[in-house]
Amino acid sequence: MAAFAIAVAAVAAICGCRVNRPRNDHAATQTLYDSMVSDPGTFNPVLITDSASAVAIGDMFESLTRVNPRTTLFEPGLARSWEFSDGDQTLTFHLRHDVKWSDGAPFTARDVLFTMRVIYDPKIPNSMVSAMMIDGKPIAASAPDDYTVVVRMPRPFAPILSSMQFAILPAHVLAGAYEAGRFNRTWGIDTPPDRLIGLGAFLMTRYVPAQLIAYRRNSDYWMRDEQGAPLPRLKGEVHLIVPDQNAQYLQFQSGMTDVYHPRPEEVWPLEQAAKRLNITVAKVGIDTGSLFFAFNRNPRHYVHDGVADPRYQWFTDVNFMRALAHAVDKQGMIDLCYRGLAVPAVSDVSPENKIYHNPNLKDYGYNLELAAQILDRAGYRMIRPGVRGDPEGRPLVFRLTTNTGVPVRDQMCAIFKQDLQKLGITVNYRPLDFITLVKALDLSFDWDCVLIGFTGAIEPNDASDFLRSSGNLHIWDPAQPKPATPWEAQIDHLMDEGTMVVDPYKRARYYWQIQQILHDQLPMIETVRAVTYVAYRNSLENYYPTVWGLYHPEWIEFRAR
Repeated sequence: MAAFAIAVAAVAAICGCRVNRPRNDHAATQTLYDSMVSDPGTFNPVLITDSASAVAIGDMFESLTRVNPRTTLFEPGLARSWEFSDGDQTLTFHLRHDVKWSDGAPFTARDVLFTMRVIYDPKIPNSMVSAMMIDGKPIAASAPDDYTVVVRMPRPFAPILSSMQFAILPAHVLAGAYEAGRFNRTWGIDTPPDRLIGLGAFLMTRYVPAQLIAYRRNSDYWMRDEQGAPLPRLKGEVHLIVPDQNAQYLQFQSGMTDVYHPRPEEVWPLEQAAKRLNITVAKVGIDTGSLFFAFNRNPRHYVHDGVADPRYQWFTDVNFMRALAHAVDKQGMIDLCYRGLAVPAVSDVSPENKIYHNPNLKDYGYNLELAAQILDRAGYRMIRPGVRGDPEGRPLVFRLTTNTGVPVRDQMCAIFKQDLQKLGITVNYRPLDFITLVKALDLSFDWDCVLIGFTGAIEPNDASDFLRSSGNLHIWDPAQPKPATPWEAQIDHLMDEGTMVVDPYKRARYYWQIQQILHDQLPMIETVRAVTYVAYRNSLENYYPTVWGLYHPEWIEFRAR
């Protein structure tokens, strides 16, 4: 717990001093500054698997529909309207006529069809395709004219509007690279910003690795406000790349950034300093994502020449995993790491998802004595003082990692490591920088246990790439050619069945069953969910945070002096 004490002392020192704000007149330039913890991995919307890349290009691209984060209902995006026909098996989108790409080319149905072709190409791994398959087949789409897209489904498909929320790509820019087989190397982070052609509210103007990403308003953006004035109202945005959260905190206090998502230990000090700093500290709600310990069950990493590494046997043994689930001190993590501003997580679906969260799951209570009993009964006994072995007498030793720059995750890993040590299990902990960690999870598969967070979604089928055995984000054993276990096959089946029911309340039972299966089989062990807050300058107007995102971010502006 020494590392935790040092972190507390550092934060106390930061909070106790008076910071003189430099005269960063963001209001005069109408440029919003915030921070992000990592460099992006790609600027290509189809290839994204990490949140940093999603943040980096999130305001540069558009989709046919968008979700209102207050109502969670769909609203028009690049499609001004749509209608269902043919027993809900045909969906027709009517595209806007006045939309231009940032290089001046018109946006047409050709761009939608091109994007779908890329997503469905098996040579282009991406996290979207799983949510866009119906009974294992692609969605058929055609364009009778430049401003109409007709989607035909073999059966009614409840999540179709959500599945069609992919970022549209410019066919006139990327079709050549795609036809030449270069798409997977297109729009990497070495691409000059002026070659990133988008439809979004902002355009990238500058990227300096490990420093910042800057954007300017897209003067040709299609959206207008109620009076017909162009949007967005901000003239620019800047994401400062700051891996260290203590530095992010100082930057916000000094006025270098305008928006900050405080860690639990920073909420109360910011509330006390709100008047002096001229800021608002707003409670947003329970985190919609999931933070969990995942265990590698990938035979491609652990099984060679028919010989399995013992860690593969441990991590696929449900008794071993249940014992470890009882060794996760969630309340201790809430009290020590989150200052009480968190709740225990039992499911991968947040309770903020009112319909699809399963409220009936019983958590694995923290109980080291019970954990030891489970291990003993399963043959994992103490082989000498302080060392527990598996049934073959091999000491239980594995690696644990998470991403660097997030002290609360360091603290959670330290607590978990300490409790497993009490059980006689040795955990070698070493955090990795975010990009290196993502490569280990996505490419080399060289990891044992990771504490990682995934973003959440309103539509449960959007998690297909994570839940389905074939998904690239099926983190414990990704991209399986066929389900490796009966319970993974059952989840695949439930995912299919869940898309056949239109009524969300009737659909919910399928996803509740999936949550129960994950809870029982434990490929991952849920930890806690933070009660999230956001702090922002009082000079910001129309800044409306919700758990599902900002409400009409294109309205945000700085108050005129």
